[in-house]
Amino acid sequence: MSDEIRWGIVGPGRIAESLVPDFAHVAGARVTAVASRSAERGADFARRHGIPRSHGSYADILADPEVDVLYLATPHAQHAAVALAAVEAGKALLVEKAFTATPEGTAEVVAAARSAGVFVMEAMWTRFQPAVVALRDLVADGAIGEVRSVQADLGVARVYDPADRLFALELGGGALLDLGVYVVSFAQMLLGTPGTVDVTGSTFPTGVDAEAALLLGFAGGRSATLTTSLRHPTPGAARVMGTEGWIDVLPRFHHPETIVLARTGAEPETITRPQTGRGYAHQLVEVTECLRAGRTESATMPLADTQVVMDVLGRAARALGVAHSEDAAAL
Repeated sequence: MSDEIRWGIVGPGRIAESLVPDFAHVAGARVTAVASRSAERGADFARRHGIPRSHGSYADILADPEVDVLYLATPHAQHAAVALAAVEAGKALLVEKAFTATPEGTAEVVAAARSAGVFVMEAMWTRFQPAVVALRDLVADGAIGEVRSVQADLGVARVYDPADRLFALELGGGALLDLGVYVVSFAQMLLGTPGTVDVTGSTFPTGVDAEAALLLGFAGGRSATLTTSLRHPTPGAARVMGTEGWIDVLPRFHHPETIVLARTGAEPETITRPQTGRGYAHQLVEVTECLRAGRTESATMPLADTQVVMDVLGRAARALGVAHSEDAAAL
């Protein structure tokens, strides 16, 4: 692969609109193509963002020799089918969260990527935020002793609209896959794989989850208490508690700039680490550097972590009676 990493955008929606400007902060990366199932929408996105080529189908961008890596930002239920085809085509992938609509879909994509030796990473930008990197360094250095518990919440109040993607079961709608992925991934980053998953919550008439409160149990009695919702707003804060203190991640924790370290017997210490651009640049740098180095996974956001998170989300969804499925005809 050349020093310049050539990117393609699959799904020119709201999140892609936010992310693409951050390529200005990524050395050696260039967006060369965009694909949409609406040729008109893709062409408009390409024109507005100065992208040389637009494709009227996902299959066409997979065959584009001027694209090394794809940023996949379609609705959740389309991720698995497009990712599997991309891996088969030898295209590296940054897959927007939630990684797929089901744990089974994630397992299939991960197995295919590893078998083919193709780089794939979940676009969990939280892990690459400078403030979160500082938190991880503090925890690794023993600043708060042994981590025993994690709390996190992320909720918004959305007016119920059956026509909106967030409320459409067939598109992977619901609070868990859209917002819950953040709280679960944050807990997993710090505590690993839970042994137990307990959940309470409610659903909307379309069959997607409206809200969920999760209690995750880990080895040795460690725990995570997590809340997500499309029915009501929450502060969007997180707290990591250890045997010698705690760290508060100020709202909104999934892309924070400030954390507060409270060590036992010491005054709280405020640590601010601003993000670059809109905050997406950090994960784009990670993928670009991994590809330049010939890696097939990120050490910061490995596929094993993505699988654990998706398994937890799947267990919680099923417990609430939510039956997500993959869109096999996404191409």
